[in-house]
Amino acid sequence: MGNFEQKVDQFIEIFIAQDGYQRVIEGLRNTLLIAVSGLLIGILIGILIATVRVIPKYKVLPRILNGICSFYVGLFRGTPMVVQLLVGYYVLLPILGVKMTGVQISCLVFGLNSGAYISEIMRSGILSVDQGQMEAGRAVGLSFSTTMIKIVIPQAVKNILPTLGNEFIALIKETSVVSFVGAADLYVAFNYIGSNSYEFMVPYLVMAVIYIVIVMLISLAIKIMERSLRKSDRRN
Repeated sequence: MGNFEQKVDQFIEIFIAQDGYQRVIEGLRNTLLIAVSGLLIGILIGILIATVRVIPKYKVLPRILNGICSFYVGLFRGTPMVVQLLVGYYVLLPILGVKMTGVQISCLVFGLNSGAYISEIMRSGILSVDQGQMEAGRAVGLSFSTTMIKIVIPQAVKNILPTLGNEFIALIKETSVVSFVGAADLYVAFNYIGSNSYEFMVPYLVMAVIYIVIVMLISLAIKIMERSLRKSDRRN
């Protein structure tokens, strides 16, 4: 027990006396920034791809777009996130001559990766909406795109909200790999504390608790949103 107390004291010394808390705050900020940005980018990409995938393929252009979207989804779902980060940061950026920080490229890659998964989630959500909703919109003179945006997609989002919450949680946990491209996330912050104290048990335990708290807060927010949507449906 005394040995554990000594480890806690070492952690507190690095955390407070040597400004370790500043690195933890920066790491938490970057972790949330990457995950939130990735989710928002993923939702935009996912909606676009899902819409293309459900468009009737009577003409040539929808078929070409569907093929491109299928390749995109297969590419990002078929390779690990860390490989995408490494290729993006160390291969594509130098070739294109673009300068981006580790956090910026992480936000972009997480968004592109999330878009591939959310597109399938969104497609299943769109298909779960009664076909009569689309027919009703077209019957009153709305175009296909307007009907999708104003009628079908809002209902699909309600259906897939829990799954989107799970995707956000997955993004939060996957941010632990962004250290490969020099981004300072929670793992980097607590690894710094462990390296300076030569003791990793307490820092890693605290890091695990922070991740658990974040996930619990996200889960609670999703439940509140679901409850609110159910109430609005009953009022309607």
